[in-house]
Amino acid sequence: MGDEHVLVATGEAAEKFRGIARSNETAAFIVDCLKEETTLDAIVEKMCAEYDAPAERIRTDVSKVLDTLRSIGALDE
Repeated sequence: MGDEHVLVATGEAAEKFRGIARSNETAAFIVDCLKEETTLDAIVEKMCAEYDAPAERIRTDVSKVLDTLRSIGALDE
């Protein structure tokens, strides 16, 4: 949707979350990382290479995004 990033629940996830989740560029980067099997550490490493921020801040932000995705059923773990 233009420059906007969105997630739409489908399948079983749609039973838990009915709506559209909008995300910023950073959250979209994280979601893109999740398209392949990965770990929190690997995502943090990729983000450290992409963004100029302290690793601990990035780890905290990635964890928050992952928690949000879990809460809406958007992660298949």
